[in-house]
Amino acid sequence: MFNTSETEQQVAEFLLQIKAIKLQPNNPFTWASGWKSPIYCDNRITLSHPTIRTYIRQQLTKIIQEKFGSVGCIAGVATAGIPQGALVAQELGLPFIYVRAKPKEHGTGNMIEGDILTGKRVVVIEDLISTGKSSLQAVAALRDAGYDVAGLAAIFSYGFDIATENFKAANCPFITLSNYTALLAYAEEHQYITRKDVEVLREWRESPSTWGTEAAE
Repeated sequence: MFNTSETEQQVAEFLLQIKAIKLQPNNPFTWASGWKSPIYCDNRITLSHPTIRTYIRQQLTKIIQEKFGSVGCIAGVATAGIPQGALVAQELGLPFIYVRAKPKEHGTGNMIEGDILTGKRVVVIEDLISTGKSSLQAVAALRDAGYDVAGLAAIFSYGFDIATENFKAANCPFITLSNYTALLAYAEEHQYITRKDVEVLREWRESPSTWGTEAAE
């Protein structure tokens, strides 16, 4: 049986421990989108830690089996979802494919790489969910190719309302091993951050696109 609360806390602990997640409310990062952010997440770092990599693989496998049942294929989202997806596919003994951000610019022009298994029930693997835009582009590409997308599983989510709305609009269920709320609870309890930091981090999550720019004006 998949223990949601226990897994959320354990994954939060691992991500903070290896600095896959960095919290800097007083020295914000700037994302590629231009957003100012007090948090930066790079789940690719988990791949360099065998114990953590194994735990994530096992928990993604459990949550997929419990939430989505029988599936015929695993699809990773390029690029960070590719290794995570391949590990899960290996654990489940299933075929693996991956979805590019855009069609290949030479050769076959593929957007989906691997044997095309039209009609297969597939679960998509992503490392991180922010707004859900890139994940849902992959979902749309798979559906266009004839796959039955059961849903998407990821390691971590920021918990933005816009992501929930986007996945709902796309009629695509999604699940994550951990999330922003669980992370803040663990980080405060174990003194990675202060109570004041928690308030700042919560403010950011409420309005990520404008946070920081307002403070600078």
